[in-house]
Amino acid sequence: MQTLSASLAGIQEKPTLDGADRIRSDQWHLRYLEVEKAHKLNQGEGSVVAVPDTGVFPHSDLRNNLLPGADVIPGGEGDGRQDRDSHGTAMAGLIAAHGRGATIGALGVAPKAKILPIFCTPAHGVGHPDALADAIDVAVDGGVDVISISSVGGTSPKLIRALGAAIAADTVVVAGVGNKTSDSRVGYPASHPGVIAVAGIDQKGNHDPISVTGPEITLAAPAADLYSTSYDGGYSRGTGTSGAAAIVAGAAALVRAKYPYLPADEVAHRLTATAIDKGPPGRDDQYGYGVIDLVAALTADVPPRGFGPAPTAAPDGTGPTTAAADGPQADGGRAATVRGLVTLGVLVAAGGAWALLIRRRRRSDDPPPRVTH
Repeated sequence: MQTLSASLAGIQEKPTLDGADRIRSDQWHLRYLEVEKAHKLNQGEGSVVAVPDTGVFPHSDLRNNLLPGADVIPGGEGDGRQDRDSHGTAMAGLIAAHGRGATIGALGVAPKAKILPIFCTPAHGVGHPDALADAIDVAVDGGVDVISISSVGGTSPKLIRALGAAIAADTVVVAGVGNKTSDSRVGYPASHPGVIAVAGIDQKGNHDPISVTGPEITLAAPAADLYSTSYDGGYSRGTGTSGAAAIVAGAAALVRAKYPYLPADEVAHRLTATAIDKGPPGRDDQYGYGVIDLVAALTADVPPRGFGPAPTAAPDGTGPTTAAADGPQADGGRAATVRGLVTLGVLVAAGGAWALLIRRRRRSDDPPPRVTH
């Protein structure tokens, strides 16, 4: 039986039952990504992010943003707002924790975005591709703006079809690429065409050794020693591309809130066009098109795809103040040319075609990414 494994499995520590007064300072990625500056521009209000995972505990730092969700495990009757594993709650916190005031509690990238929790992976276990497919269908039916997937593993016709339907429904789909502790190449669903595949960096802004590499990678984000919410009101620390994917999902929520009429492929385009280039110039197999830059993604003058080059810096000429900066393999022909951007109206389906309403999109090559000096 094919399974899905959580990207942080075996890495995430047990929750700490205190620490609300100090966790903000432990969240180094907030400073690295200049989240405070980004929040002066937008905090994700109006955006909804689905988190198909181990459920999400109604943590005091997160509960105001937690919607009733779903339990798609066979026989399940819950609404997703439970978690005995910590993984799902940690991912939700990285995306949309609101904390308890200016300095107390965990803070997410998009603290005014809503979280739709979908329980599809048993605690301390592995999920099944069809359960993830059901979770994606729930998210699409609920009209979410972003789906954040922090697992990799096997695929199935049902999962392929669900991902195609989500992409055609103008949903931004983000997934972690996998960890070298259990994976050797970009995993599924990150390798699915149209999914934003996220790799990880360390606290110095360099490729984190735990993150797998490959031609499908789209973007990179912090992945090491990420502090977030956990079950029973505690906190956890984890390392892996799960967290990096959640952070990029939060970034997508910010962009969707700031530019509500921007279609999903242009949201992805804005994130890649304003990313900080690392490694060899242009797209590479460690960083994709670069490390996300929240402030630039919310402020830069980014022409629609095909209408000229993107600017080489944010409007104020600055970027981050720090140094820049888990399934079968997808078709290798995408390699360096496919950016993991949302596919226009193409459904990869098994056993049938889907007809869904989608917003008008532009099709053309993306401009080059930003480069640090």
